[in-house]
Amino acid sequence: MSKPIRVLHVVVNMNRGGAETLIMNLYRNIDRSKVQFDFLTCKDGIFDSEIKELGGTIYRIPYVSEAGHFGYIKSLNDFFSRHDDYTIVHSHLNRMSGFVLRAAKKAGIHYCITHSHNTGGEGGILTKGYKWYSGLFIPSNSDYTLACSQAAAKWLFGKRSSSTTLLNNGIEPELFSYSPDIRMTKRMELGISDQFVIGHVGRFTKQKNHKFLLEVFAEFVKRKPESILLLCGDGILRKDIEQRVNELNIQSKVKFLGVRSDINKLLQAFDLFVFPSLHEGLPVTLIEAQAAGIPCLISEEITKEVDMGLELMKFIELTSVDSWVTELENSSVERRERNTSKLKMLRDKGYDIKNTARWLEDFYLSNAR
Repeated sequence: MSKPIRVLHVVVNMNRGGAETLIMNLYRNIDRSKVQFDFLTCKDGIFDSEIKELGGTIYRIPYVSEAGHFGYIKSLNDFFSRHDDYTIVHSHLNRMSGFVLRAAKKAGIHYCITHSHNTGGEGGILTKGYKWYSGLFIPSNSDYTLACSQAAAKWLFGKRSSSTTLLNNGIEPELFSYSPDIRMTKRMELGISDQFVIGHVGRFTKQKNHKFLLEVFAEFVKRKPESILLLCGDGILRKDIEQRVNELNIQSKVKFLGVRSDINKLLQAFDLFVFPSLHEGLPVTLIEAQAAGIPCLISEEITKEVDMGLELMKFIELTSVDSWVTELENSSVERRERNTSKLKMLRDKGYDIKNTARWLEDFYLSNAR
């Protein structure tokens, strides 16, 4: 039996971000006797042990913030000159993919893929300028471009977005199917009775706009004192957010749940998913929330492509706290029963990971032959 082809995925680390969750969903569902994933990363990640169990190899080089520009470029060049036996390199670093793929091409890698997962970048002016410079190398070093949404394709690839392939942020819909028993169990675990539960899943970064979410919740809880806010995730701004919770004097109403491996079950405890991001590619968590049948209040900055037509999405401008509070009040009145037939609609829209994994497997194999 022939060996599987090995595809190198390039990420900063394999933690529970949207892109990383998608990669792991693909990895679990792809035929690993035909395609194996290896990873070039810069930091430890929460998925590292599972990757090794699934047969993947993890390589590590220092990130640019530790090594500096010339050290980082040297690390990339050294790595690819030692590992030039890969046929396919698949980079998930948005604009920073430029430097990676330039080094891969220089080493003679045949097929280089740039994958856009966002519609904006993190960091100050210098950081954004540096990422823009790296992005200049994407067109000449990418054999293929992929994106999670039309908006993400336009942001990273500009004029070339028309030739970009959309790869849906698929999930395993049945894992999120609504269960009253799981809802009750999770609420008991969290010490929540019949309170109205607002939830958020996301890294503590500027992009996710937690501070705005707290302002909204602090105002809402004055009107609905029995409400609880659950925050799932971790990140560089977590301490700032915890401090703001104390300043607003809502610490008894906000629970920080950290990074979780049981999001599919935790979502069952939510009555409402609130997501006021400043920019997004197409968030996997919002696909998961719709699979679980949870009404979602989300910012107008998020692409309409995320709406699966299940009547669960409400887009709101980020202009005023009051408009969000009003929407929260209206939503808290109409707690909806979860409708499991909605899973079929999700599948029909192309968000079943099994189909996405099958497409990607064929795509890799057709290029590796």
